[in-house]
Amino acid sequence: MSVPARATSPSGSGSRPAARQPAPRAAPPAARAATRADVARHAGVSTAVVSYVVNEGPRRVAPETAARVRAAVEALDYSPNVAARALRMGSSEMLGLVVPDITNLFFAELAHAVESAAAEHGFLVTLASSGSDVDLERELVADLAGRNADGLMVSTVLTPEALTALPAPRRPTVLINVSAPFAGYAAVGSDARQGAYDLVEHLLGTHGHTSVALVIGESTERLPEPRERGFVEAFAAHGLPPGPVVRTAFSRTGGYDAVRRILAWRHRPDAIFLSSDQQASGAYRAVREAGLECPDDVALIAYDGTSQSAFSWPPLTVARQPVEAMARAALQAVLDPVNAPAHQQLPTELVVRRSCGCPSPPSPTA
Repeated sequence: MSVPARATSPSGSGSRPAARQPAPRAAPPAARAATRADVARHAGVSTAVVSYVVNEGPRRVAPETAARVRAAVEALDYSPNVAARALRMGSSEMLGLVVPDITNLFFAELAHAVESAAAEHGFLVTLASSGSDVDLERELVADLAGRNADGLMVSTVLTPEALTALPAPRRPTVLINVSAPFAGYAAVGSDARQGAYDLVEHLLGTHGHTSVALVIGESTERLPEPRERGFVEAFAAHGLPPGPVVRTAFSRTGGYDAVRRILAWRHRPDAIFLSSDQQASGAYRAVREAGLECPDDVALIAYDGTSQSAFSWPPLTVARQPVEAMARAALQAVLDPVNAPAHQQLPTELVVRRSCGCPSPPSPTA
């Protein structure tokens, strides 16, 4: 009779049976997320009462009962299903904001103002930066609309004609930081023409300058651009021909390069009007590198009026855009599109500081 072969050790040298390998342990089951029903059982209430407490309405719940529900929510680490809540309420409580350049302090401050205004109404804001790229702006707007945002606010880099040719987003959409109406859209912006006029008028009327150069970026606004119109109109009001215009990028580098060129001219202007605070920060460097002083050798003024303008040295004279008012107006328009005006133009504020040659104002506070 044959004898069955016996298993050997891996080395083949022994005759003992191989040790049985233990079966791998099954992974522990993932902890189940608590549901509204779990909270209701824990608190001894109905699921409807849990919903009223979590959503703060629509019905009032007795304080003692509400406290019991909140304790159950904390004990069970309950998180409401945001997506399900959005479907139930017909609102995602989220808004989209698209700006050209979030590294530009003006747009950073505008985004902060929009977030603050939206939070007062219980909305979150999803922020996206287009990099001033028209194709990317189109993609971002379509993406935010597809993600069920309740509304969109867009600081567009598209021309009015290009924007009108596009299919309208499937969500209420408001254009923000635009100086003129756009057909088919509610729009909010500052009165850039008046702001520029006030700045140049201050140089001509108060300081007696007759030679002021304008540094301005390429714009999608209807031409002539509102800041350039205000610049020209201020000269006309004094019976003077307008000063020279240098076109460059809306950036620190753009302002730096433009002012370097201007300061190298044989007949250097008395003052320079920068069309954005970012350009002005580059202008300050160009002035210092040329061995000149502001305002003694050349006065500087700018449009925008971000917080950095008060901390420049010398502090910068600006036409300040009403960022908070603009954000609130845009938010109201996107939440109530039926009653939104076609275009809201908000006034700027002339803030006079040392860079134009006026006496230094009090030091800024944080």
